[in-house]
Amino acid sequence: MDKPVKPDASPPRSGSMFIYAMSAAAGIAVANIYYNQPMLGLIEAELPGSLSGLIPTATQLGYAAGLFLLVPLGDIVERKRLIVIQFGVLAVALILAAVAPGAALLVLASLLVGLAATVAQQIVPLAAHLSAPERRGATVGKILAGILTGILLSRTLAGFVATHGGWREMFWLGVPMALGAGALMLLTLPHSRPDSQLGYGRLLHSMLHLWREFPALRLAALTQALLFAAFTAFWTVLAFRLQAPPFSLGADVAGLFGIVGAVGILTAPLAGRVADSKGAAPVVALGAVVTLSSWLVFGFWTSLAGLVLGVVLLDFGMQSALVSNQHIVFALRPEARARLNTILMGAMFLGGAFGSATGTYAWQAAGWPGVVALGFAFGAAAVALQVASHLSERRRHRAIAPSPSTTSR
Repeated sequence: MDKPVKPDASPPRSGSMFIYAMSAAAGIAVANIYYNQPMLGLIEAELPGSLSGLIPTATQLGYAAGLFLLVPLGDIVERKRLIVIQFGVLAVALILAAVAPGAALLVLASLLVGLAATVAQQIVPLAAHLSAPERRGATVGKILAGILTGILLSRTLAGFVATHGGWREMFWLGVPMALGAGALMLLTLPHSRPDSQLGYGRLLHSMLHLWREFPALRLAALTQALLFAAFTAFWTVLAFRLQAPPFSLGADVAGLFGIVGAVGILTAPLAGRVADSKGAAPVVALGAVVTLSSWLVFGFWTSLAGLVLGVVLLDFGMQSALVSNQHIVFALRPEARARLNTILMGAMFLGGAFGSATGTYAWQAAGWPGVVALGFAFGAAAVALQVASHLSERRRHRAIAPSPSTTSR
């Protein structure tokens, strides 16, 4: 059982500059897990071999591992120190990626990059902790907008830098960005005390109890894992798809596709407002259907315009479902929100790692049609989960509703 610890006496910090500093740092952190996607063609050309395709998978696995092993530390370790240390580790991991002499070491460095980049998920609960209760939702929304912006701009920046300077230069550029974000957090964040007195082992074990206790958590985690698998399968092979005929385009164009993802930034607050007024479950189901539709577009409209429309639908579906699933999960047990978020995001990035790995295999084995079939299967499975949950909920309500003959007596 958690024993809450009294928060530090430091006053809440909710000024605009403070929030934007945290938002920028979170965006810089999360961007690192997407740099490699538009650069894969260039990396494979310099470091040939089947291991190059594992780079996005290793990054996603590292991020998933960091979510489970590092993010819960925010409940028991002073958060400012933890955040600054993680940014330092991220800078070291980026240096290792920049100097990697072969694909195997680059895969290992990518795993470490993903692990350290979870510092973004340390910032989100800290932002909620430092905000006044009446402004907490707006503050967290701004941090999430920073994260989405980092995701959006990461591919565009990496594609441009890799095309005009080289893929190693992109990792080198990431080093001062990580150190700068760490310095910004060192200068702006106040000290805070842990929220729990649980030991590390008990903290991790408590997440298993949460998983068993809440069916809504399991549904949200599995649905988001499938949707993110469909998402990463596309982004992992996009550079290869654009490089091949009939497009024959470079990493800079693959990076420009990230700008299309601006729809994700617009989707997050919109989905949140709809979830508040109409309920989150319908928005999750809609996100799954839209994701499935995106793969129909990819399969039947094979021009560049089809890719653009498919990306819009894919980003809209994934982001709207994520915001709504967080809405569902955070309501389950407020005092365990960090761990609930760890489970949701951890499952999501495990799904992402699986999508990256299977997407690479599908591309090598069957080309673009194989990738489309894979992405469609992920989307269809997510829709099936939502439909099954809806039907089960209807049956449950019918079972507990009084019969007409009972109510007439």
